[in-house]
Amino acid sequence: MQNPMPRHIKLFIPGPVEVSPATFAAMTQPMIGHRSKDFQNLYAEIQPQLQSLFGTKQQVFLSTSSAWGVMEGAIRNLVAKKVLNCCCGAFSDKWFDVSKKCGKQAEAYQVEWGQPILAEEIDKRLATGEFDALTLIHNETSTGVMNPLPEIAALRKKHPGVLFIVDAVSSLTAVPIDFDALGIDVLLAGTQKAFAMPPGLAVFAASEAAFERAATIKDRGYYFDFLEFKKNGENSMTPSTPCIPLIYALRHKLGEFAAEGIAARHARHEKLNGMVHEWVRRHGFEFLAPEGYRSKTLTCVKNNREIDVAKLNSLLKSGHSMVIDGGYGKLKGLTFRISNMGDETEATINELLAALDDSLGKL
Repeated sequence: MQNPMPRHIKLFIPGPVEVSPATFAAMTQPMIGHRSKDFQNLYAEIQPQLQSLFGTKQQVFLSTSSAWGVMEGAIRNLVAKKVLNCCCGAFSDKWFDVSKKCGKQAEAYQVEWGQPILAEEIDKRLATGEFDALTLIHNETSTGVMNPLPEIAALRKKHPGVLFIVDAVSSLTAVPIDFDALGIDVLLAGTQKAFAMPPGLAVFAASEAAFERAATIKDRGYYFDFLEFKKNGENSMTPSTPCIPLIYALRHKLGEFAAEGIAARHARHEKLNGMVHEWVRRHGFEFLAPEGYRSKTLTCVKNNREIDVAKLNSLLKSGHSMVIDGGYGKLKGLTFRISNMGDETEATINELLAALDDSLGKL
């Protein structure tokens, strides 16, 4: 006897986010050989759309991994001297730890959780000449901070020997990011956040300067060797076995992005984010991130009212089959996080906010 399907709890967490039935259906296409002409055709078919999404003429690579694989790979491929890890939350802090565990010389530019990374502070540190690489998380999901990427990327010209590595895991597709115009060296994302796909696939682009640096590094490994990605990508292949169902899903999502229009997608995320912000203010809560540095894909709400966040989420789950995030790491209970990324609409966000109103009233 088959077990009944579990109740569907809709995800309004920072990732993985809700995945549509159409996206799941796209993953059920017939399997193909990953070294076949069929796979090469699939890879080649989505390249122009990926390049347009990234704003680049460079190849966009597919990695069967979480984004952390490419984040670690970037450290192994590009750091010869010392890396400056910009730390403003749980995930950017972790990148510093990863750098050290890869055996690299690393230094943290650390700010308080909830505060942004500032270009002038990076400039001071790079001016020492100690560094040949920098890591930045564009949108730090643990705190709801969106760092000022254009201002930071502008420093790349001032410090040509420093390669800029940017994690756009929870911002790519939701806000404008133009790889070539920014002049950064690595831009990477996972697919389980603003792409609204299941986890397990990462996408990234690298500059010619990044490939030149990688060619000088002897211990860059194999699985995330940027030169292996480049060599295989030129033949519309991946270095290792790809997750073909997720690539089918990616093809489907890229078609949806094109149909919606990327500018309209950006505008939708901004509008939905604004709806959540209005709810926060209306209920007397505060934001963890300061004005001007707040994420467009999620909201990190400061629990200044000292409500029982775990109970709020339990009521939301039991009464409305929805769930938000109860705060990450040392911010658990002190904050809660509401996602508006992916396929959400005004209607679905209004449903969530009404459910939050109902649950809040029962605390």
